[in-house]
Formats: sequence, C-alpha cells, structure tokens
Amino acid sequence: MLTVAILKEWGANTDEGIARCMGMEDFYLNMVGKVLTTDDILALMAKLTRKDIKGAFEEAHKLKGVYANLALTPVLKPIEKATDILRGGVDTGCLELAKEAKMQMERLIELGAGG
Repeated sequence: MLTVAILKEWGANTDEGIARCMGMEDFYLNMVGKVLTTDDILALMAKLTRKDIKGAFEEAHKLKGVYANLALTPVLKPIEKATDILRGGVDTGCLELAKEAKMQMERLIELGAGG
C-alpha cells in the first residue's frame, strides 16, 4: 500500500501534491492510486512508435498535467521533456523518455506493493 513516506522516498514532492489536494492526505493518496498505471504511458509509447506526433503530444501533455498536479516528480520529469520536444513537432528521444517514465511508474508500483 502506498504511503506518503513511500512516495517521498521515491522522489515525489508530497507536500506540494497534498497541498493541491486541499491538504487532504487520504484524498491525495487515493488520487495517486488512480493514476498508478503504466497503461497511459504505454498509449504514449504506441503513438510514438506509430510516429503520431500530434497524438503523442496530446497524450504526453495530458500525463504531464496529471503527474504535475500530484507532484509525482520522478515520472513527471521525463514526461515534461517529451512534451516539450513533441510541442516542436518532432519526437527525437521521446520514446526513451517514455520508457524512463514507465520504469519510474513501475518502480512506484513495486514500492507500493511492499517491494
């Protein structure tokens, strides 16, 4: 089970995330639990693989907003970089950034499972 301590250890800015959730720690943890999936990142990777730059930008931008609001820094950073690159109409290095984000999300899932 995810806790604030686990999220902090992983690198999330939990103080910021909780503040954005009106100071409600339980609500924050619930929201983090709802985004605790790599499926959205896999959707981004699929669009990058298909060279769908517009679709990849939209997916990355959506993820950036979600991860920023919850202050999930380790997964946010590569997604922010990918969003900025895709905004320019190219995808150079974005698949690797998406893979990094996926790895970070998988690590968080592992930590939440107790491992």
